[in-house]
Amino acid sequence: MAFRYEIRLGGSGGQGLILMGIILAEAVGLYEGRYVAQTQSYGPEARGGSSKSEVVISDEEIDYPKAEHPDLLLAMNQKSCDDFFADVVPGGLVVVDSTFLSHLPPVSAFGIPFTRIAREKLNKEVAANIVALGALTQITPLVSPQAMRMALLNRIPAGTEKLNLAALKAGIEAARRAMEEGPSQAIPTEVPGKGLLGYH
Repeated sequence: MAFRYEIRLGGSGGQGLILMGIILAEAVGLYEGRYVAQTQSYGPEARGGSSKSEVVISDEEIDYPKAEHPDLLLAMNQKSCDDFFADVVPGGLVVVDSTFLSHLPPVSAFGIPFTRIAREKLNKEVAANIVALGALTQITPLVSPQAMRMALLNRIPAGTEKLNLAALKAGIEAARRAMEEGPSQAIPTEVPGKGLLGYH
């Protein structure tokens, strides 16, 4: 049976999900030598509405390019986590930006505050998507840090290399710490205006 691995990146418009999917697909396809398909969709509003990007990885030609049952879900906000976690295959991985989640789904999940890391360590909240890419690099064995770095440098604007490489490194380090601690059923999350909340 052919190897097939499905990744879904979910969030809101403006969080850089499409760029994330493109960089991830190019890292796997161009630099790891696997077959890859990348698709995307937007909600009715361009910025602030729902957005998702999907990457399907295989060792042979891909006949269907969409992720029906993701092996890995990366959710950048609460809505995408709520909407998509049920699609994940049993035993699959869920990774969330715990900056914005007030509760986690009742599955094993890694909560990493991508946006808070970008804001506090890099002074650039818009780099949260690259922090998340770094985390994926650490969490999934399908793409090496070197391949992700080359794909990233191939896509970002000139003059932003230092910032984006720092964001990638910060994500790798945060994911390494999260993996050492192990996935959690309910990771307490600081939510603006609501204090510290957990899974309800």
